[in-house]
Amino acid sequence: MRRAACPGSFDPVTNGHIDIIARAATLFDEVVVAVGVNQAKKRLFTPEERIGMLTESCAGFSNVRIDSFDGLLTDFCRQQDVVAIVKGLRAVSDFDYELQMAQMNSSLADIETVFVPTSPEYSFLASSLVKEVAMFGGDVSSLVPDHVLRALTDRLAARRSDV
Repeated sequence: MRRAACPGSFDPVTNGHIDIIARAATLFDEVVVAVGVNQAKKRLFTPEERIGMLTESCAGFSNVRIDSFDGLLTDFCRQQDVVAIVKGLRAVSDFDYELQMAQMNSSLADIETVFVPTSPEYSFLASSLVKEVAMFGGDVSSLVPDHVLRALTDRLAARRSDV
């Protein structure tokens, strides 16, 4: 079985993430969406919430499963028998960073990185931008799945009421 990992923070999951996961699912027998857990970083959603959103978002893909990891991605890949890391590229600036990461990962483990160009309609999309636009009341409904939009709206409303 040829297994790939699609790693990320997914805070929150966007339609761009789902696009890359769906395309990876056509290339590999199994895709493990690997949610990075870094307690030192401040996230809008907990790891469990992000896993839940991804589980719902990917329910239609029979060969996709959701998991989490902390520490090195290459260690996770070894433990999961992953042969490739799939990364979406939005722009040349992504390539510069991701190439360096791919080379580091291959120096740590026998793992390949597959770069998938983002579909043009998602080329500008980043979780950080979605959060910022939503925080200021902008419409992000075309950028995230409906259940993610509800969770994002609820979380941001709760934060505003706490202030």
